[in-house]
Amino acid sequence: MQTKTTTIFRADQVGSLLRTETIKNARLQKAAGEITPEQLRAIEDSEIERIVKKQKEVGLQAVTDGEFRRAWWHFDFLENLVGVEGYWAGSGIQFQQQQTRSRAIKVTNKLDFEHHPMLDDYKFLHKIAGDHVAKFTIPSPSMLHFRGEVDSVVYPDEEEFFDDLAKAYKKGIKAFYDAGCRYLQLDDTAWAYLCSEEQKEQLRAKRKDPEYLIKMYLDTLNKAVADRPDDLKVTMHICRGNFRSTWISSGGYEPVAEPLFGHLNIDGFFLEYDNNRSGGFEPLRFVNRSDLNIVLGLITSKHGKLEPREEIIRRIEEASQFVDLSQLSLSPQCGFASTEEGNLLTEEEQWEKLRYVVEIAEDVWK
Repeated sequence: MQTKTTTIFRADQVGSLLRTETIKNARLQKAAGEITPEQLRAIEDSEIERIVKKQKEVGLQAVTDGEFRRAWWHFDFLENLVGVEGYWAGSGIQFQQQQTRSRAIKVTNKLDFEHHPMLDDYKFLHKIAGDHVAKFTIPSPSMLHFRGEVDSVVYPDEEEFFDDLAKAYKKGIKAFYDAGCRYLQLDDTAWAYLCSEEQKEQLRAKRKDPEYLIKMYLDTLNKAVADRPDDLKVTMHICRGNFRSTWISSGGYEPVAEPLFGHLNIDGFFLEYDNNRSGGFEPLRFVNRSDLNIVLGLITSKHGKLEPREEIIRRIEEASQFVDLSQLSLSPQCGFASTEEGNLLTEEEQWEKLRYVVEIAEDVWK
């Protein structure tokens, strides 16, 4: 009988890392037909080995592949689900004063999870992680509905769509587990939108009911993670947008805190708390389980300047008024490159940020 995973990494990371110039150049060469897909993958392998070694050197216990094989944190995974297609849309996703490239996705057939290429991506990470934990990040199932277009002929009943989505993810989670994964993170921006009054008004203008979305996303997530193996750690990162150091949504977690912290059956949350847009720690009062890990994203990934150590420690103490210190951890507020363009800081500043997380965590949780 397996025991429930209780490992808490006091110093953790969201997952994506700045793409190296070697990776960027190789992608351009591949697009120009100058190198083969196999040559690109060999270059990615080498660069991933380098950044995994670097993560170990800065003191992280859980290592990622930096999402080095992806252009996007979500689309690359979602469009490789059975029944989903990617395409170039007329416009991108609008951030504060910036817009992404025009990638989009649509559901054109019944959903399933079969022969997903990221299983091989995980297996490579698992092989080189050594005695460290190989952490893999994928978009939350909510993101397919939130960012995708669903063909009403394929799914005239939206509840059938959500049911198939949950089944596909459940199958995918088992596939990653069978490949050796014991630490899986679901990344999600939809819940942050549901914290924002401005974004909820925009949803209503599109005839989308925020309360309905809260219910359906919660149900779908719980179905997807149900009956997972006891030694598989599943967490969620709630993101307010991360593209070239810009953002989309604002608002504290209060509107979604009770359903998320009280009723979502996962092992932990990565929460952005690096600025005033994130609100206070009061919503953490809805954490009603002693085994739920709350990872405080108090250190920003959007610029290279290090926050005052005393301020970070003070805020951890403040959060511990709502959740016991034993359930808390520290990380950057987001990844460093949710898209291949990356945030506006240097690679060395990125490593300094992660080293800083480790140093502060070692000081707080002695």
